[in-house]
Amino acid sequence: MLLAIRIGTASVWLLFGLVFKVLHLLPRHETIVAAVIGPGWAGPATVLIGVAEVGMALWILSRRWPVACAMAQTMVIVAMNALEITLAKEHLLSPVGMVCANAVFLALGWYLAVQTRRRQP
Repeated sequence: MLLAIRIGTASVWLLFGLVFKVLHLLPRHETIVAAVIGPGWAGPATVLIGVAEVGMALWILSRRWPVACAMAQTMVIVAMNALEITLAKEHLLSPVGMVCANAVFLALGWYLAVQTRRRQP
């Protein structure tokens, strides 16, 4: 079960980072970034955010420092959600749905972190 959660959570970061942002297969993400920081830097910033999300996926798969990883995920998601709801709400498909989905996602991330930490020597 932990392996499935690890692969699942890493896959979400990889999908959103690599596929949606770096490869630009969901341009709405750049639109959201543009609403937050302005259109001039939205393209490069979206790619950098995507690269960071790919890094998060690799961190999850590495099993290193699982509690720090869960903390980083929490801080990033809370910050991103707050900025998106405050500055780009009109571009979100479902702000309430996003927050609920991210709460479940973070709960899984923290479960994975705690269980991984318990199993490490």
